[in-house]
Amino acid sequence: MSLPQLSSPAPYLTDGGLETHLIHHEGIELADFAAFPLVDDDAGRAALARYLEAYVDVAARYGTGIVLDTATWRANLDWGARLGYDALRLAAVNRRAVELVDAVRRSRPEVDAVVNGVFGPRGDGYLADTAMTPSEAAAYHGLQARAFAEAGADMASAITMTYAAEAIGVTRAATAVGLPVVVSFTVETDGRLPSGQPLGAAVEEVDDATGGAPAYFMVNCAHPLHFHGTVEAGGAWTDRVKGVRANASTLSHAELDEAPDLDRGDIPDLATRYHDLRDHLDLRVVGGCCGTDHAHVEAIAGALVDRRA
Repeated sequence: MSLPQLSSPAPYLTDGGLETHLIHHEGIELADFAAFPLVDDDAGRAALARYLEAYVDVAARYGTGIVLDTATWRANLDWGARLGYDALRLAAVNRRAVELVDAVRRSRPEVDAVVNGVFGPRGDGYLADTAMTPSEAAAYHGLQARAFAEAGADMASAITMTYAAEAIGVTRAATAVGLPVVVSFTVETDGRLPSGQPLGAAVEEVDDATGGAPAYFMVNCAHPLHFHGTVEAGGAWTDRVKGVRANASTLSHAELDEAPDLDRGDIPDLATRYHDLRDHLDLRVVGGCCGTDHAHVEAIAGALVDRRA
């Protein structure tokens, strides 16, 4: 399918930091930072739908579309096994996660929405700690890709990728089942991936290995301070980066891991930094990551979307 966010006159929105919101604002305990088990009970599904509906409300107010994510960032084989999910049960919860998001979409037909199946990294989202070859990564992430496609997702996104080989594998897994795919890398405070690779080199490596298969690239789980200089330096690769989902906090990943409390950051400053990024990136998709909520995304929308359009 042709992704509507790539031709929209205004950027599409996303949600914010799902897991940090559930933990700190809803008081929900998430073992291993995993939200997907909530899909398996009534209260959990209600909490996830309530969470997404707040962002659909923002999109409605600004007259723009929204990319609606599944709660499946941890719903892969290794993390699933830690939480008691075998492969069959894991495939089923991934399908139900897509169905939940689609139900939210169908309840709000006045808002253009895209259902996005979310892959997370096999390992820790802050570390390049589980090195796979692209072929190994394609096989590993195939279960989620098939589940997303079977449930009717419009697209899939590899979120918080920490090294290029895994991103190549996820891209191959998604394209094998006919899903448009987006790759989103995270970076450290120096603008490099946790693997140490420069962001631009990682984008180029994935494109070279897959024939430019990703619909576009994104950056997530980092503050704009951490990568603004990298994109400002430019290069042809920046044309491929069309989305940002930033953290609220300027802290490093290591500092966030140790922080006892949620850092919501400076919301107006964050919105201004998104506005400034438009000088260097064609932003088609914007939203938040750790520490952000609908207030952050509304401020970002206010900085980027002309409600008169």
